[in-house]
Amino acid sequence: MPAIKSALLKSFALGALSAGLVAAPLMAPGAALAQTTQPVLVMPAQSTLSLSANGEVSATPDMATINFAVVTQGNTASDAMKANNVRMNAVLASLKSAGIAAKDIQTSSLNLNPQYDYTDGQAPKLTGYQAQNQITVRVNDLNQTGPVIDAVIKAGINQVNAINFGLKNDEALTDQARQAAVATLLKRANLYAAATGMKVKRIISIEEGGPVYNQPQPMMFRANKMADASTPVSSGELQLSVNVSATFELE
Repeated sequence: MPAIKSALLKSFALGALSAGLVAAPLMAPGAALAQTTQPVLVMPAQSTLSLSANGEVSATPDMATINFAVVTQGNTASDAMKANNVRMNAVLASLKSAGIAAKDIQTSSLNLNPQYDYTDGQAPKLTGYQAQNQITVRVNDLNQTGPVIDAVIKAGINQVNAINFGLKNDEALTDQARQAAVATLLKRANLYAAATGMKVKRIISIEEGGPVYNQPQPMMFRANKMADASTPVSSGELQLSVNVSATFELE
């Protein structure tokens, strides 16, 4: 009997030991999970300020672009186009004589439209065709602007649509406008930050729009209808502006 009891105790001890060895791995995942769980750090909301400002500089133009048109009528589409081509060839020759290079002459549009008589109570009646050829001319010497207009009118141009002044190279002025816009932005950002008890920490983003030319309508008129009358043109002064938008972080 003592031998049997000793054997039973030994068997029980081995069983308990085996149970412990099996139970240990079952607890390991839970213990590992408890060790790797980290507290969540909640960052405070970022305070930002978004502003935009214009930077503007003035400059004297050194070039002009003029949009002209030759408008002709004809009983047929062919007649209207032929008449237009004859007059436009004369206009191009006058521009060449005035010193305008071929690269500074561009066709803007060419249109051919039927013309109708809309008499009340009757169906529209075709009366002919109208051809319109528009060209844009770049004048690099502003002193030639008036003489160029006179030359093309004498050659056959019968419509002056627009004249705009600009700069051959505006990079330096554009940079000045950018700097002026950024300086205004920084001044305003610091003002708003101080007014709210904060200060500007850094610029988060910055965007640019422009450059844009702002200019008054040029003064252009004919002294009279004589062929030798000159066309005074005043270029005045133009303003180049750049709009800059930025978002600031405050602290």
